[in-house]
Amino acid sequence: MLLCMGYAGAADIYVSPTGSDKNPGTEQQPKATITSALRQARELRRLNDPSVSGGVTLHLSSGNHFVYEPVFIRPEDSGTKESPTVITSAGDAVISGGVRIEGWKKQGKFYVADVPAFNGRPLDFRQFYVNGKKAVRARDVSDFEDMHKIINNDPENEILWVPAKAVQKIKNAKYPEMVLHEMWCIANLRIRSIDIHGDSAAVRFHQPESRIQFEHPWPRPMVTTTGHNSAFYLTNAMELLDEPGEWYHDIETRKLYYYPQKGEKMTEAIVPAVETLVNIEGTLDRPVSDIRFENVAFEYTTWMRPSLLGHVPLQAGMYLTDGYKLRPQMIRPDRNHKLDNQGWLGRPASAVMIKAANDIDFIGCRFEHLASSGLDYEWGTHGGLVENCLFTDIGGNGILVGSFSPAALETHFPYDPADQREVCSNLTIYNNVVKNVTNEDWGTLGICAGYVKHIRIEHNEISDVSYSGINLGWGWTQTVNCMRNNEVHRNLIYNFGKHMYDVAGIYTLGAQPKSYVTENCVHTIYKPSYVHDPNHWFWLYTDEGSAFITVKDNHTESDKFLQNANGPCNNWTNNGPEVNDSIKSKAGLKNPLPYFLKN
Repeated sequence: MLLCMGYAGAADIYVSPTGSDKNPGTEQQPKATITSALRQARELRRLNDPSVSGGVTLHLSSGNHFVYEPVFIRPEDSGTKESPTVITSAGDAVISGGVRIEGWKKQGKFYVADVPAFNGRPLDFRQFYVNGKKAVRARDVSDFEDMHKIINNDPENEILWVPAKAVQKIKNAKYPEMVLHEMWCIANLRIRSIDIHGDSAAVRFHQPESRIQFEHPWPRPMVTTTGHNSAFYLTNAMELLDEPGEWYHDIETRKLYYYPQKGEKMTEAIVPAVETLVNIEGTLDRPVSDIRFENVAFEYTTWMRPSLLGHVPLQAGMYLTDGYKLRPQMIRPDRNHKLDNQGWLGRPASAVMIKAANDIDFIGCRFEHLASSGLDYEWGTHGGLVENCLFTDIGGNGILVGSFSPAALETHFPYDPADQREVCSNLTIYNNVVKNVTNEDWGTLGICAGYVKHIRIEHNEISDVSYSGINLGWGWTQTVNCMRNNEVHRNLIYNFGKHMYDVAGIYTLGAQPKSYVTENCVHTIYKPSYVHDPNHWFWLYTDEGSAFITVKDNHTESDKFLQNANGPCNNWTNNGPEVNDSIKSKAGLKNPLPYFLKN
C-alpha cells in the first residue's frame, strides 16, 4: 500500500518540499510537490481504490511550497460529498510564487543584487517584499497628498499636459510609468515620450493603453475650475529612487536596487514570479467538484499586464480592451436613459482561479502579498464556502465572484446566458477578514460580486480599502437578467474610500430580483484631498439600473445615501444612525478567526 492510512476508508498523502516525487507519499516518505500528490490521488480515484471511500487528504508540511506554474486541479481530481479531496496543513504551509533574492551588496546608500532567471527566462516583477513587508516601487511622491495635477487632456493628439517640473527628473528614464487618478479608477500608463514646452510638458504613452485611454469616456481625467484636476504619480525610474523603503529593478542589467530603512537588514527579500498559484478549472459538462482547502496560505503573485500593455479600467479593476463614445447616442429598451459609450472588458489575474466547478471551499486560509485579485470564482461555479479566511496586502480585489461581462459581450448589455450553468451561484462568503486590499489598483474592492445569483455575503469585516467595501451586481441596466436572490447581511465595513470617490460601503448595480442588503454596519470614510468630487461618497449606494433590491436596517453614521438612475421596486427601509445599536453590535465577525490567521 502506497499511502499512510489516517483512518479507515480515507487516504492520506503527504507533501514536503524536502521530499521527492518518487516517494510513495507517506508521512515518512512524502512527495515533493502538490502536483505529484494530486496525480497520486487521481490515480486512486480512477482505479476505484477502496481507500478513497471516505475522502483523500493532501497534508502539506510547514514552510513554503514554491510553484513555477499554477497547480492545476482538473475534473479528474474531483471528490464527492462523501469523499472530498482536501488540501490541508497544520496552519503554516504556504503555496508561494515567490523567488528569493540573495547576494546583496552595499553600493553607496543602496543595497544591490542580481535578479536570477526564473524557469529559464529573465524575471520581471512589479512588487518586492523585504522581511515580509511590501517595499515601495520608486515613485516621485512619498505622500499621495503631494501628487501633481494634470493641466489639460488632449484626446485628439493622445497627450496629457502636466507641469514640466513634475516630469523633468524622468524625461530620459528608460521605462517610466504614470499612475493617473480618474474618478473611481486609476490608469497605469507606460510613458513613451516627454516633451517640455516651457512650464508645461506633453506626455505621450505606448499602445494599446494610449488609444484606450483617450477614446474611452468613463472614467475620465478631470480638468476643472475648482482645483480638482486629476492627480497622478510617476514610478519605475531609477531617477525616482530617493527615499528609504523604495526599490527599482533595471530589467536591462537585471539589477535590483533597494534603499534600506535605517538599520534595516536584508534578512528575507522576495519578488513574485507567477500570476496564478492555483487554477481549478473544469467544463460545464464535466466540472471540478468537492475540493476543499483548509489552513493553507497563498502568497506572492505578480501581475504583469500593466508593464506589458498598460491598464485602463472601466470599474472594479476590469480593464478595457476597447471603449469609445457613441455619436449619436444609443437608445436601448433595456435602459432608462441614453447610452453614450460602449466598452469591452478583460479580467485581471488572480492568485486562485476557479472556473466550471462545484463546491470548492476555502476554510481558515490566508491570502497575502498578492499583486492583483486574491480569490476568484470566475465562471460557471456553483456552491462553495469561503469561511474564516484572511485577505490582506492584496493589490486588487480581495474576493471576486461571477462574470463582469464576457470578453466578447459589450459590458452595458445585460448578461443572461441561455445556459444558466455559466452563472456563478450559491456561494457563501462568511466570517472573513478583508483588510488592506486594493492597495495598488485603487479602483478595486474588498468583496466584488458581478453577475451572480443566490450569493450570500455575511458577517465579514472589511477595512482599509481604496474604493468601496462590497460591490453587488454589474451591467448598468434595469432589465431583469441572470442576477437574483443575493444577500449582503451583517457585514462590518469601515475605513473605505482611501483613494477613490464615487464610492460607498456597499454599492449595487443592475436588476436583482429578491436581493437584500440588510443589517450591515458602515462607518468611517477616508478624506483624500485629490478626489474628483469631495462630496461624492456614500454609506450605501444603489447605482445605475439597480432594481428589486431591499435595503433595510443598515446602521450608518448618517443618512448620506444615493439612489442613482435606479430601476423599479427598490425598497429602502430604516437605514441610518437611528437604527438600533443591536444591529451594529451583531455586524462583522460572528466567530474569531483561527489563531494563526489572527497573528
